[in-house]
Amino acid sequence: MTAEHPYPVAGDRPVDQAKRRAAAKVAAHTRWAHEDDRRAATQAARDGLQRRFEDEVDPHRQLDPVERARRVESAKRAHFTRLARMSAESRAARKKSA
Repeated sequence: MTAEHPYPVAGDRPVDQAKRRAAAKVAAHTRWAHEDDRRAATQAARDGLQRRFEDEVDPHRQLDPVERARRVESAKRAHFTRLARMSAESRAARKKSA
């Protein structure tokens, strides 16, 4: 199935989403196959997510560090629970349309 990409890509030609996904998978697997330390390679992303939640619950860093950590943990749980709910809803909608 060929679909138009929502943004101009390579002269606005049609993009086959299945081919695009396959190419992305190959790229990801190739990258991880050559990565010596996956944890170190993704540390910056984890640090950024931690900062995002800290900024959300205590933007001026006025809370006691223990209280901030407790609130950050709750914000993370809410975020990931929200993602899980959206994922389940998406799967259910796909199942209905199939």
